[in-house]
Amino acid sequence: MPITLDDKTVLSSRDDDKGALRELISDTLDAILDSIEDDSAFSGIDPYHLRDEVRSLGFLPEEGKGWEDTMESVRKTILPNMLRTWSPSYMPHLHSPALLESIAAELIIAAFNDSMDSWDQSPAATEIEESMIHGLCSLFGYDEGADGTFTSGGSQSNMSAAIAHRDRYIAERLGWDVKKKGLPPEAARLRMYTSAIAHFSFQKSAHIMGMGYDSVVPLPIDSNARIDIGKAEEIIGRDAEEGYLPFLIIATAGTTDFGSIDDISSLRRIADRYGAYLHVDAAYGSGAIMSGRYRDRLGGISAADSITIDFHKMFLLPISCSAVLVKERKALDCFLIHADYLNREEDEEDGYINLVGKSMQTTRRFDALKVYISFRARGRRGYAKIIDRAIENAAYLYQRIASDEAFIAPVRPELSSVVFALKGGDDLNKRIRRILLSKGIVIGQTVYQSQVMLKFTLLNPALTYEHIDTLIATIKEMAASLE
Repeated sequence: MPITLDDKTVLSSRDDDKGALRELISDTLDAILDSIEDDSAFSGIDPYHLRDEVRSLGFLPEEGKGWEDTMESVRKTILPNMLRTWSPSYMPHLHSPALLESIAAELIIAAFNDSMDSWDQSPAATEIEESMIHGLCSLFGYDEGADGTFTSGGSQSNMSAAIAHRDRYIAERLGWDVKKKGLPPEAARLRMYTSAIAHFSFQKSAHIMGMGYDSVVPLPIDSNARIDIGKAEEIIGRDAEEGYLPFLIIATAGTTDFGSIDDISSLRRIADRYGAYLHVDAAYGSGAIMSGRYRDRLGGISAADSITIDFHKMFLLPISCSAVLVKERKALDCFLIHADYLNREEDEEDGYINLVGKSMQTTRRFDALKVYISFRARGRRGYAKIIDRAIENAAYLYQRIASDEAFIAPVRPELSSVVFALKGGDDLNKRIRRILLSKGIVIGQTVYQSQVMLKFTLLNPALTYEHIDTLIATIKEMAASLE
């Protein structure tokens, strides 16, 4: 029987509304599962053809087409051409498949649609998020004085940390209240330091913070794609002597391309010397904390003043789900402002927690539920198997590539990314990636030392050594056919 939406708009206690939602979800799940016919990651359709197909669907009809017609358009045009992150043939980016239970968690989040800004909009959700944040603080080695908040992703987590540390630095060193007065006259001398291959979110943050790209100083990397500590000391020391104000040093625990992990302990020492704060962007590498075998690769991460975590990378949770942790709770006071209609002070005095006071966002999803459900369902050991498989797959791929004369493999992986190239030159590597894409195999492309490189980001726990062997053989066969 067709599903009629005319008198069914939102979920309610009425049986017919419940039944309608059940049918919609069942129909949607069938459509998703029916669209999975093989292990390819992509249909291979070219962008012009896909663009024409999507535009033919239209925008806003005068009269609704109904559920069946709408879902048929989704089945026919949209689902077949979506990217299948669960495929063992998908490995270009830090874009993971989603754990099964976390997909179910998304249904709860959408159905209840709680907003994480005030307790009266999200009572149980607020308490779960607080519980998860404090558990994460402990997991990463912080004590009772720490805190944090969930965010939309690593970029917002990094920006939140940069704002918090800038404002505290200016208050402590310059006696100036940025929240009330804006930037001080000395703002042009503020500097933060990142790896030359750090995530671009720090440049974006500097722009939005009114400081500009020039306030972000890239630090040279060594042969392992980590910050060169000796050169970092020289650059930061010279800047300090010239009157600049080093307020923040950023270590990366898992660079986007290489998964390389900076020497956090040494950067902590430099930060202390110049009165700077230390932030660790562990958006990628934070998942290693779950591994008994590899967690030590994160080094002295608990020495950082703040940490970025992304759950939609190695933790395999749906986009978006991130958090920023701070060692001192008061660091997040920069986001606190009271509104009579939202987070009244008298409510907070009576125990109602209003999370908007420590977040850049107001309306925010209950993403912490995905963390709660996946952590509880799998436990540390279950997660350790997933993380270990990813890291070991990368080690295996690197060993295969590095021992094959047809390839160049410049950096040994610490996490789950392997950057390499065929020896035939930039054009060959570009063509190989495009041909693979047309065949439903999606790998990455980047540049290292002015040379085009290919990249595998191996987050999928379903990926086996056999998959890796087959893909290496496929790439070599393609290269031979193009000679």
